[in-house]
Amino acid sequence: MTIGPELVDTHALCARCGVEYGTAPLPDKCVLCADEREWVPRSGQEWTTVGELAGHRVEVGELEPGLIGLAAQPAVGIGQTAKLVRTEAGNVLFDVPPFIDHATVEALTGLGGIAAVIASHPHMYGVQSLYSRAFDDAPILVARADLDFLPLRVPAVQLWETAHDVVPGVWVEQVGGHFPGSTVARYTAPDGKGVLLAGDAVFPNDDGQSVSFMRSYPNLIPLSAAVVRRLADQVTGLEIDRLYNNFRARVPERAGEVVELSARRYIEWVSGTHDHRT
Repeated sequence: MTIGPELVDTHALCARCGVEYGTAPLPDKCVLCADEREWVPRSGQEWTTVGELAGHRVEVGELEPGLIGLAAQPAVGIGQTAKLVRTEAGNVLFDVPPFIDHATVEALTGLGGIAAVIASHPHMYGVQSLYSRAFDDAPILVARADLDFLPLRVPAVQLWETAHDVVPGVWVEQVGGHFPGSTVARYTAPDGKGVLLAGDAVFPNDDGQSVSFMRSYPNLIPLSAAVVRRLADQVTGLEIDRLYNNFRARVPERAGEVVELSARRYIEWVSGTHDHRT
């Protein structure tokens, strides 16, 4: 690790969402949890540090060939499973755990390190500055549209808007919906099929055969029919077979078809087509 333990130990994050704030004076409330998409606990805002989380670990394991999952155990914050896309051109960390330690860095080093860090949306920033620092200040790509929700701004941050390859073969673009800058990443797996990392923008249901779309999942705030139509059109145009969210849920096959059918169902219901059934 190229960052000293004194920095890691005092690195502050919101205990509710797991997003980093660093060592600067902390605000009264986390900007992310005070937003309508999340919530501040009734007991009030709580903070923690990476040092106070000692005893946690990051579980690192293969989800499928070329794709690694990383999740803090016991869970920290929202409890996301970050994804490491492994390519010959470099590895991309998509979404970020809210915890890091020497064992995590060693495991990632053994997998080829990190060439770039990018979160699907602000709730997934985790301790991204520490992962960047641990790997030679790897660039942290942040959607310009979501800049107001970035609590810690470090030199490695690079703002972006236009869809592009983060490294050759790993395509990212902003689809909006959950956040204005909500981002998906698409790559071709070793079996030749397209895989989409969708964060919260497209959320697989438990059956793995349908998905949903929400502005807020904790507070159950829906998106409009027009936004879901736009989002689905953009995603289905990426030619995908499999889709993962920012936890461990996935659509294991025919993901483009599943997104389209689910979008139609969603749009019909929020548009009133089935009101006579209610």
